[in-house]
Amino acid sequence: MGADPGTSPAGRVQVARAAFDSGSTRSPEWRRAQLCGLRRLLTEGARELEDALWADLHRSRTESQLTEVGVVLSEVSHALRHLGRWTRPRHVPLPVALRPATARVVPEPLGVVLVIAPWNYPLQLLLCPLVGVLAAGNAAVLKPSELAPHVSHVLARLVPRYLDAEAVQVVEGAVPETTELLEQRFDHIVYTGGAGVARVVMRAAAEHLTPVTLELGGKSPVWFDDDAHIDAAARRIAWAKFVNAGQTCVAPDHVLTTPERVEPLAGAIRRAVEGMWGKDPSRSPDYGRIVNTAHFDRLIGLLDGVLTPGEDVVSAGDSAGGAAGSAARLLSGGGRDREALHIEPTVVAMPAPDDPPAVRTPADTPALMAEEIFGPILPIVPVPDAAAAIDHVRAGAKPLALYVFSSSKRTQEDFVAHTSSGGVGLDVALVHAGIPTLPFGGVGASGIGAYHGEASFSTFSHLKPVLHKQLVPDTLRMVQPPFSRVRRALVRAATRRA
Repeated sequence: MGADPGTSPAGRVQVARAAFDSGSTRSPEWRRAQLCGLRRLLTEGARELEDALWADLHRSRTESQLTEVGVVLSEVSHALRHLGRWTRPRHVPLPVALRPATARVVPEPLGVVLVIAPWNYPLQLLLCPLVGVLAAGNAAVLKPSELAPHVSHVLARLVPRYLDAEAVQVVEGAVPETTELLEQRFDHIVYTGGAGVARVVMRAAAEHLTPVTLELGGKSPVWFDDDAHIDAAARRIAWAKFVNAGQTCVAPDHVLTTPERVEPLAGAIRRAVEGMWGKDPSRSPDYGRIVNTAHFDRLIGLLDGVLTPGEDVVSAGDSAGGAAGSAARLLSGGGRDREALHIEPTVVAMPAPDDPPAVRTPADTPALMAEEIFGPILPIVPVPDAAAAIDHVRAGAKPLALYVFSSSKRTQEDFVAHTSSGGVGLDVALVHAGIPTLPFGGVGASGIGAYHGEASFSTFSHLKPVLHKQLVPDTLRMVQPPFSRVRRALVRAATRRA
């Protein structure tokens, strides 16, 4: 019997807690049944979900399958394939001094997990964590984003139809409902979104000493120096940046390259945009829209804040010189339609930083380069060389992702070794975030914790150590007082052996 749809957020948490306390979620059969139910939800409900994604974000059916439904289905298949191994207790070796004895690590579910999803990938970022939550044997409370209302409504209707209607609860609503949820006790909280709300989530979690997984974002940089493959690299950069109209947490935020490469790269990106979305992306059924007018106005403010008022769009290669000059220049794009929530894929050449390793401050950094853009605006920043680019990356907050398009293996490894980020893509961007065998998460300001695949199972499980040392023979007497000279010598020898 399902829960009353009118139940308050607190009441829904209580229903999920009762389901977990009953022990029903712990069995392997229940876990597999839920994962199979989730797979049916995604396949049988695909048309409804695609329609909702189009209504909320102007996302095409194919892109919805690639970036939302398909990613979750891949997670489900991976979990079903490996669930037996993940849940099996793992025996571990013991020091010689403790033998004879046996030890094992037993995974057990945490309890009730709250998942708070963002609007930019409202399906994937709600259900991918849920795969790990269910595989680990937990109950769940799901909070879809109110800024993607069509997706939220469809999920609220489909989830209880395909999953355990007691153990998996959906809470719709906005700030009041989320606030009430955060007042409840959970055993883990997953939040994807901005740093401001993340602080609110973390403070609320601290009241109950609840662990959190925070997937935030940041200014994910790109380094480019591969002249021989400029068109191929530009197409990958453009796709990763402008898919979902740039509203992706691991999208390239800006490109770092040498001054003479700014114009050629911008031209290659412009050609790539035309190849994928046409000369007028507003007419393309495959190009997304900005989520709402508030976000649209923020993005236009960032763009106009670095350009000379009234500046016309300039095709890459039209302006003289290879350097960025003393002011930002619009190289391609810039078109906007507030009513249609459309912003054209836009490339901006930024002035070279005076001192790449210097910590950037609001006084010397425009907002476009200070905050995560999260939209279809791509600044290109000239720096002297890869070493200066590494210094520039290290001077800022640790990003969620970093991408390197370089013909030099040494340059690639220098970025891997000398920068810190949630993940790294070499000659590729974005796709690492959807691979079940790779943990996805941030570091520092870009997030806490990780999930996907086995990392999800570990995140939502307690790995409980179990030690069994038989009473006979009672070798522990050798480490118990009184300590004779012989015993002291034996203890000293035993503790020095592995």
